[in-house]
Amino acid sequence: MQFQFSNHVLDTAVRELTRAGQNVAVEPQVFDLLTYLVEHRDHVVTKDDLIESIWHGRIVSESTLTSRINAARTAIGDSGKDQALIRTIARKGFRFVGNVSSGALAPRPALSGTLVPQSATPASAPTPRPPEPAAASLPPLDRPAIAVLPFTNISGEPEQEYFSEGISEDIITALSKLRWFYVIARNSSFVYRGRQVHLKQIGEELGVGYVVEGSVRKDGDHVRITAQLNDVVTGSHLWAERYDRNLADVFAVQDEITQAVVAAIEPQLYAAENFRSQRKTPDNMDAWDLVMRALSHYWRVTRSDNLVAQALLEKAIAVDPGYGQALSLLAACHMFAAHMGWEDMPTAVRAAERAALAAIRADSEDAWAHYALASVYLFNRRFDDCIAEFELALRLNPNFSPARGIYGVALSYRGRWEDGDAAARQALRFSPRDPFAGIYCGVAAYCQYVGRNYEEAIRLSRESLRQRPDFVGAHRVLTASLGMSGHVKAAAAALEGLRNVQPNISLAWLSTEMPYEHEVEREHYLEGFRRAGLG
Repeated sequence: MQFQFSNHVLDTAVRELTRAGQNVAVEPQVFDLLTYLVEHRDHVVTKDDLIESIWHGRIVSESTLTSRINAARTAIGDSGKDQALIRTIARKGFRFVGNVSSGALAPRPALSGTLVPQSATPASAPTPRPPEPAAASLPPLDRPAIAVLPFTNISGEPEQEYFSEGISEDIITALSKLRWFYVIARNSSFVYRGRQVHLKQIGEELGVGYVVEGSVRKDGDHVRITAQLNDVVTGSHLWAERYDRNLADVFAVQDEITQAVVAAIEPQLYAAENFRSQRKTPDNMDAWDLVMRALSHYWRVTRSDNLVAQALLEKAIAVDPGYGQALSLLAACHMFAAHMGWEDMPTAVRAAERAALAAIRADSEDAWAHYALASVYLFNRRFDDCIAEFELALRLNPNFSPARGIYGVALSYRGRWEDGDAAARQALRFSPRDPFAGIYCGVAAYCQYVGRNYEEAIRLSRESLRQRPDFVGAHRVLTASLGMSGHVKAAAAALEGLRNVQPNISLAWLSTEMPYEHEVEREHYLEGFRRAGLG
C-alpha cells in the first residue's frame, strides 16, 4: 500500500519513505510508528496503543516514546512546534492530521545492471538481523565488514592530529548507521595509527573485507581530503577520490565520502535505497572543533584524559548550548568515569542525566545520548528504562561496542547473565582490538560470577586486568570469585589489590552502590567478599 500526503509517499510494501521523489533515511522502528499513525489517522492513538503495536507491550520510557515521535516528525518535515502532520492531543495521545490518499502499489522499475564487487552482498538479500546471543561463542559475521583507518595528518602540524582523526571518526559514525554491513569500531581500526601494515594483515586481524584509508591536509580555512576504498583480498583499489574544500564544507565532504564508499560496496542496494547520510551539524565550527579534540582524549581511556575531554566539552557547550553531540559525549564521559571509579557516582549520575536529556532534546537519533541515559537509569535502578535505552542506542547504531558492552552489565544486574555474557562477547567481536576490550572481559567475568561459573569468572577477570590493571570492576570480580572458589590465599591477595585501586571498598559500599535488581544476587556477591576476608 502507498500513502501519499504533503509531498511524501509512504510505501509499506518496500518500507520506503520518499519526499518529492527522493528517499528519506528512516530507522525501521520509526517507519513502523509512522505507518501505524497514518493507518489509524481516523482517531487519536494513545501511548498504550503505540507501545502495544510498536514495542509489542514491552515497557519503554517516556523519553524513548518521545524520541520516536520526534524522529517520525523529522522524517516528514514536521516538528513538535508546528504539528502540521502529527498532532499531540493533550492527555490523550497522537493523531496524524495530514490529508492522505492511498492506493495500490504501482509497478517498480527494475534496477539497472551494475557489477557488484565479489565480496559484496547482493541487493536482493533481506535486511540481516544481528547475530543471535550465545553464551559460549559467537558465529562469524553474516554481512560484509569494513574498517576505516585513521586518516593521516599530512599538515605538518602535530596539533592538527585531532582534526584528521575527527574526519575518520565522523565517517565511521555515518557508516555505522547503515544496517547492510558491519563497521568495525574506531577503537580497533585506530590501533593502526602511524603503522605501516599490509592491508591483508589488517583484513585478517579485524575480520574485514574492505578498508577505507586516506589523508587530510589542513591549511588555514582550506582542507584537502583524499580517501580510497580497498579490497583487502585482492589488494585492489575499488574507489579513490580527492576533495578540495573550504573548511565550512567539511560536513558535505564527509557525506560525499560516505556515499561513495557505500556505492562501491553495495551498488545495487545503493541504487535502490539512494542512501544519503543524514548529518546534524553544529551551528558553530568552533564547537565542532572542541568536540573533535575531546574525542581524541576520550578514546585514550585514562583518568586525566577523561577530565580533559570533559573540560573541552563544557567549552563546546558554552559556545553552542544546543549541540547534541557535545552534550551526549559529556554525559558518556561522566558515566564512564563513574564506572571506572574515577568520579563520585551520585555526582556523575546527576551531571550525566542533565547532559543526556538535553542531548536527546537536541537530537533524538543520537546513540551516544541514549547510551549515556541508559547508564544513568541503571544506577538509578530504573531497570526497564535502562534496558529500553540501551536497546534504542543499539538500534540506532548496531556497531556501537561501548553501548553493547555496558548493556551486558545492565543485563547481568537483572540476573540475565547469559544474555549479558553474549552482549559482552559481541562487543569484543565487533571491536576486536578495542582499548575497551579489557572492560568487556570484565563484564563477561561478572556475568560468569552471576552464573556461578567461578573458574571462568577468575580467568576472564585476570584477562581483563592484564589489559586494564586499573579496572576496578575486574578487581572486584576476581576477589569475589576467588573467595567463592575457596582459594583463600589468592583471594586475600586479590582483596589487597582491590583495596589499592578502591580504598573505600566495604560490604556497605557494595550493598548500597551496586545496582542489583534482586536481593539474592546482592547477597551472592557480598558472600564472595566475605569469604575473601572483607569485613
